[in-house]
Amino acid sequence: MMIRIICYAVLILILNPGCRSNSPASRRIPLAKAGNTILYYDEIPEQVTGLITAGDSNIVIQNYINSWAKRVLMYQKAEANLSSELKNEIEKQLDETRVNLIVHEYQQKMMQAKMDTIITDNDLESYYAENENSFYLTSNIVKALFIKLPVETPGINRIKQLYRSDNQKDMQDLEALCFQFAEKFDDFNEKWITMDRLMLELNEKITGQEAFLSRNNHIEVTDSFSVYLIRIYDFRLRGSLAPFEYVRDDIKRIIWNNRRIGFIKNLETEIYNDAIKENIFKTYR
Repeated sequence: MMIRIICYAVLILILNPGCRSNSPASRRIPLAKAGNTILYYDEIPEQVTGLITAGDSNIVIQNYINSWAKRVLMYQKAEANLSSELKNEIEKQLDETRVNLIVHEYQQKMMQAKMDTIITDNDLESYYAENENSFYLTSNIVKALFIKLPVETPGINRIKQLYRSDNQKDMQDLEALCFQFAEKFDDFNEKWITMDRLMLELNEKITGQEAFLSRNNHIEVTDSFSVYLIRIYDFRLRGSLAPFEYVRDDIKRIIWNNRRIGFIKNLETEIYNDAIKENIFKTYR
């Protein structure tokens, strides 16, 4: 019987797709009933009916019906067995969630329309200068070049020579050789990185990083398979002021978040004051 109903429903929808959403209630096609809840064909999501082909329509819809029934029956069982107090608490939570979602969407819409989102270099630099105490380093950071080569790399001594050079032509030759032989060649986009991250490349831990960095600007490590070359171009020690470029993105996020908080606070105040002025809001005392 169910298979005939499903086939009939599919046939109706194929012959007249418009009936899916515009049919009067009396013409809706029921597919299943769980307790007092009826599932109609037009309630099946389009992503499910979109999977239907001539050969598997029964299977697709029956699977959906079974899944729907399990969920509805579980809900009905829970509804019947939970206390009124707990159900009331759930309703309050649902109401609060709905309010929060609607308010959030409205705030986002207003922010997109009216909030100043342009953050200039001057904004960033001013915030950095005015809030230096917030930007002291908690880790040692470096600007570095990292090279990983197979032990048997031909001309490896030449590479070791080149990576210590400041000559631009030597650096070009180094890049060409590393492109050919290196397993990894990384200058980290010439950005600051933590010393701990650099040490992960070596799979080795250096104790006393501060003293080590003060004494060394070139590191060479060899294991059974690879040679690791590291050149330290610059470093800053934990406890010192972070370079502006290292915290630039953090400052941008801070400024944006401060503007967001201020905008929402002003929006709330504006709506509140308008409500008082228009006698929409009043208190009874």
